[in-house]
Amino acid sequence: MTDSELSTPHETASPEWDAPEWDAIVNDMVAFRHILHRHPELPWQETGTAQRIRDRLDQLGIAWTACAGTGTVARLAPAAPGRHVALRGDIDALPIDEASGREWTSSHDGCMHACGHDGHTATLMSAAAWLKRHEAMLPGPVTLLFQPAEEGGHGAKKMIEDGALEGVDVIFGWHNWPAIPFGKAVCPDGPVMAGNGTFIITIKGAGGHASQPERTRDPVLAASAITMALQQVIARRITPQHAAVLSVTWIDARSGETVIPDSVRMGGSIRIAEKEDRARINELITQIATSTAAAYGTQVEVEIIPRYEATVNHAGPAAEMRAALERELGPQWRDDIISVPIMASEDFSYYLAEIPGVFALIGSDDGNDHHEPCHSPRYDFNDRLIPVVARLFSQLAGMPLPNAALSAGA
Repeated sequence: MTDSELSTPHETASPEWDAPEWDAIVNDMVAFRHILHRHPELPWQETGTAQRIRDRLDQLGIAWTACAGTGTVARLAPAAPGRHVALRGDIDALPIDEASGREWTSSHDGCMHACGHDGHTATLMSAAAWLKRHEAMLPGPVTLLFQPAEEGGHGAKKMIEDGALEGVDVIFGWHNWPAIPFGKAVCPDGPVMAGNGTFIITIKGAGGHASQPERTRDPVLAASAITMALQQVIARRITPQHAAVLSVTWIDARSGETVIPDSVRMGGSIRIAEKEDRARINELITQIATSTAAAYGTQVEVEIIPRYEATVNHAGPAAEMRAALERELGPQWRDDIISVPIMASEDFSYYLAEIPGVFALIGSDDGNDHHEPCHSPRYDFNDRLIPVVARLFSQLAGMPLPNAALSAGA
């Protein structure tokens, strides 16, 4: 049985297609996205963003409740008898100074939407507007999750704890991805994004004068050796069949030009596709840092901070998503170049650990300055994705659509 056969649309009449009405929704939500982009807010600080979202929902006549503080849960067709579908958009920004040059550039110093969460929010709101206008035709309830604090804040976990998934049967999510061409996507069964974690190593030595290194126990030298030694963890201690990354990303050894410091702090990140590799890598970080430091006459303290598990798609919903992607993007929608799982991480993994669901990566690089990677100060979301994914969400919610008029190929 093919993916398309597994996920044929619900047998309900299509809503009357009104292209001007649809265009008005999309244009409004592109403008809404630009407003969100001008006013980014960091994880758990999204009070203004939450208010803008709630005001829009009020304008659309969609009931909502606050969830996890700055999160918002809205529901459509709550009494419909069919499958209860959840659609998710994240709302937080990053601590980055924007350099995109767009006219809607962030007005907040040191904060920008560098990962496209403004676009994810506007896309979900576009789907909400269309589904609300045809709410009576929905076969089952639809929950809209406007989630805070995806960027390291475990916002999905807090949303779940606050009841966001109550009654939900399946959840669908996505992320724009500049490394994939516009009109292409990836949506595998199993892992699509990696799990992650971070570590901090404090090396304690004995500082002194740079002219007398023999009188010191140099923590800078020890930190350098630990950095090199940790590079062997993935290469020699983890099976090559398992995707994993260990990166030392910073070393803080600030001192004077003639002063060897007493201590150094360093840290980095791990990425894993297989859950069982986490404990092994964490153990090796501690073991290697401790033994290497000892060889240089220093001591270490190692702090391991677990973050997100891998984002693992469920086969049934993944087949539905692939069929919808094919209907929307055409038969050549699959990107065969990018390897999955990608080694970035997502807290959508919390939802997929609770209920069936799927997360897709949808390409944004259309050759018009949308190639900058997420988390770059030059990044900006591709507004052409808003109608594409809003239509995709509408299909997955059970609302069959006419032939795509604003698909990726249009």
